[in-house]
Amino acid sequence: MVVSQKAKRWQEKLVLLILKVIGRNVKEFILKTLQKDKMLTSKHTEVKGVNLLIIRDTFTEKSTIGKLFINGEKFCDTLELPYINNERSISCIPAGRYKVRLRTARESATRDYLHLLVQDVPDRDYVLFHRGNSAKDTRGCILVGNGRKQDIVENSRLAMDLIIKEILNLGGENINLIIKNK
Repeated sequence: MVVSQKAKRWQEKLVLLILKVIGRNVKEFILKTLQKDKMLTSKHTEVKGVNLLIIRDTFTEKSTIGKLFINGEKFCDTLELPYINNERSISCIPAGRYKVRLRTARESATRDYLHLLVQDVPDRDYVLFHRGNSAKDTRGCILVGNGRKQDIVENSRLAMDLIIKEILNLGGENINLIIKNK
């Protein structure tokens, strides 16, 4: 998938605007900005929750690759570390059910964009959905991309932006994650 320069500039402007927003409701601000710039294709919908499903389908010594579905529709690809007994920083998290929440750039020392935090992972903290293309870009988090090759996901920045846009469009709250191994 090729992204136009105009779309890239718009994404960069959005990230900068988000960082400048202090004392405002970030979710409302982003929704208004997306609607104003006609980037949302549908109006805000009242969904009782956002259901994320990762189906892990490719397992190598370096990575675990899967597909991410949002409310039943395939959305993008995922890349995680291989499973090594849920060891911190070297393993993906166990298959199971988790709560997820939006996490702002202000809450992070390393991420300067809106991303997702997976909550209540046994024996783990700060498991995120974030940008990155290969296993070297993660220490146990979930990377997203549009396109995949062996041990790589592609177009991660675009995929992350689209996920956040979709989650906000669906209300941005009550986010549930199920991870399954194929």
